[in-house]
Amino acid sequence: MIYCLEDDKSIRELIAYSLKSAGLESRCFELPSDFHTAMAESVPDLILLDIMLPEEDGLSVLRSLRADERSARVPVILLTARGTEFDKVLGLDCGADDYVTKPFSIMELLARIRSHLRRTGDHGSREYRLGELRVSEGEHTVQTKDGQIPLTLKEFKLLCLLLENRGRVLSRDVILEKVWGYAFDGENRTVDVHIRSLRQKLGESGDYIETVRGVGYKINKE
Repeated sequence: MIYCLEDDKSIRELIAYSLKSAGLESRCFELPSDFHTAMAESVPDLILLDIMLPEEDGLSVLRSLRADERSARVPVILLTARGTEFDKVLGLDCGADDYVTKPFSIMELLARIRSHLRRTGDHGSREYRLGELRVSEGEHTVQTKDGQIPLTLKEFKLLCLLLENRGRVLSRDVILEKVWGYAFDGENRTVDVHIRSLRQKLGESGDYIETVRGVGYKINKE
């Protein structure tokens, strides 16, 4: 199930029709209050979220989703006319997994939705240990000396990717392709924003993530 919170009726109807044609079940909402009511009843597999909304700003909705344990790991794609780099970084900092600027290609949107749904459905069973850092893919848990650390879905996948390739430098385009499912366009700061957030949440264990200037990121073997 996909939830879409969008106040523009024409866009809302287009998305609903396109998702149905693609064989994806959805519920669309015009108002944040209706969306929150639905969220209280059932958590979807993915959320499409407009930023400029009546009643409540979309970023405020996003923050509440990330603060709730039930929806903290649900992929959220922002749909908005705000296309500046600052707006994108702000949205990603608030916990968005992806960002699509209006007007958008419905085929591209569907491709990104499928990519996120595929990755959400991948349930690994590997465990990683590095110093006081413990990561379990199967249980979707991350622990440091400070206890269990809540991460967004993309932060978790990014951390697992770095641990899986421990000792190797991963470029931004490789990380985007593996975690987000699309190529680097030369201006996208999605990876940098998530790396910064990951380091902050991991505390001292965040120091394991090394920046290789002009190349990308890695976690050393020791």
